[in-house]
Amino acid sequence: MSPMYFSFTSAFILGLMGLAFNRSHLLSALLCLEGMMLTLFIATAIWSMTLNSTSSSIIPMILLTFSACEASTGLAILIAASRSHGSDKLQNLNLLQC
Repeated sequence: MSPMYFSFTSAFILGLMGLAFNRSHLLSALLCLEGMMLTLFIATAIWSMTLNSTSSSIIPMILLTFSACEASTGLAILIAASRSHGSDKLQNLNLLQC
């Protein structure tokens, strides 16, 4: 395994582990998700450059668009939760209540 692929894999795994084990605040969970998405974006961009195909060059841009939508939705949820509950701690949020 080349060092480049090892660094992308380890960055994605670190983001996944941060999401799985550090679930105290919503903002930290959103940052872990964003790190995972950026790792996937860089990996697909390098993959499409190595293929030298014009049909696969749109895939990183679609992934980046979905990542931006995910980030804006996450920030909207973070603002709504902090306004209604007073903090962004995940223990205080009960999603079953209205």
